[in-house]
Amino acid sequence: MFTIESHVVIARAPEDVFRFVADQTNAPKWQSGLIEVRRLTPGPIGVGTEQAFVRRVAGRRFEARNRFVRFEPGRLVAFEINDGSISGDVEYRVEPHSAGTLLTCVMRMTTHGLTRLAEPILRRAIEREVRQSDPELVAILESEAESSAGLASAA
Repeated sequence: MFTIESHVVIARAPEDVFRFVADQTNAPKWQSGLIEVRRLTPGPIGVGTEQAFVRRVAGRRFEARNRFVRFEPGRLVAFEINDGSISGDVEYRVEPHSAGTLLTCVMRMTTHGLTRLAEPILRRAIEREVRQSDPELVAILESEAESSAGLASAA
């Protein structure tokens, strides 16, 4: 089992950051290893929402599902993954910060079967992707804020 935690400050309102990260169909926009996310359940996002996703990690492509197990609008979204070879949970916490929003992501993953042998490689690959993805998320959300502000001032 391994845990990866990241913290990033984004110059956006907490509700904007939450809305973007809670909608997992946005994740391929900032997570380079994530190829696709499809929502499987209709209706608004909340506990029980399920998604299918395709991800490439350490050169390996895998498809899995996740299911939201905690949802506190504007504050926290958590989902569990059970792929058979990898299981775990991921949590995004959004908190007000003097510079906008502090986003904390905690991933707890457990490998099973033969995948256990590759766990150190898998962990390093995920850590590397997180280091690359966090700045991408900041850039996307902050550029959206600048675009919105430019539109508002032009009106």
